[in-house]
Order: sequence, then structure tokens, then C-alpha cells
Amino acid sequence: MELLPYRREDEADLIRFLTRVDLTLSGLDGVGIRIWIDRGDDGAIRGTTGYELSDDRRHALIRSVAVDPSGRREGRGTMLARAALARATADGARTAWLFSRRSGPFWQRLGFQPADRDELAHRLSNTHQVALFRRTGKLNHEIAWSRPLEVMRR
Repeated sequence: MELLPYRREDEADLIRFLTRVDLTLSGLDGVGIRIWIDRGDDGAIRGTTGYELSDDRRHALIRSVAVDPSGRREGRGTMLARAALARATADGARTAWLFSRRSGPFWQRLGFQPADRDELAHRLSNTHQVALFRRTGKLNHEIAWSRPLEVMRR
């Protein structure tokens, strides 16, 4: 798997992919968001991963971790999630957070535990996803998860 940083010319493909897998599009071109794309030999997006950092860089909001439905059950999602966690750690983050209503068991296998949604929103108030969820009233319906980043489980 070769992860390439998101570039402006990837925008149309990325929007189509994230829409198809039902993930948030907010802030894809924002300054603080980091997104990586895994493309197949045919150029189609096979997966994505990314995060946004808090202003103090100690907290990362993991987002846009997705695998094309045709490639699921191959461990690709775990590799993508671990890539985001490792890169967020290298960027100085000490706690990873995310919203997930559907994939709790997946994230729990990676060490995430249920978290306080309001604490997530407070610590990551500068992120596009938190701003979107506040603006649209979705924040109160989201499920938050977190885990420390000092120790990566294998």
C-alpha cells in the first residue's frame, strides 16, 4: 500500500469516494487537515486516511479512514488507521479522537474506548468536522472514541 498525500487535483475523486463510503467531506481543502490516498494500479481510490490536529497539536481527530467496499476484509482498514495514528503521533499528538456511529468494534480493536463527545468537541474545537457537526446539530448524535498515542498496539 502506497499512501500519497492529498493534492488539489485529487479533489473530485476523493469527494466521490468519501461520498460513496458515507464519510464527512467538510474541510478537505483546509489548512490543518492531512489526508492520504491509496490508489490501485488502475488509478481508482482504494482507501483513504487522515486527521486534523488541535491548535496545541496534542490531540488528533482521526477522520476519512475508509476502504473501498471491494477491498474490505483484507486488513487494509487497519493499515490505514495505523498510518493515521503513527503520523499523528509523529506530528506531536498524544491523544487520538474520532467520531464513529457504525464502526466501534473496529476502533476498539485498535485500542479506542468510548469517550465524552463534549470533551472531544472542546479539545478539537478548531477542526472542520467538529464545526460542521455543531453547525448542523449532528454533534449530539455522534459517538466519540479516544485512545492515547504514546503506546501503539500491534
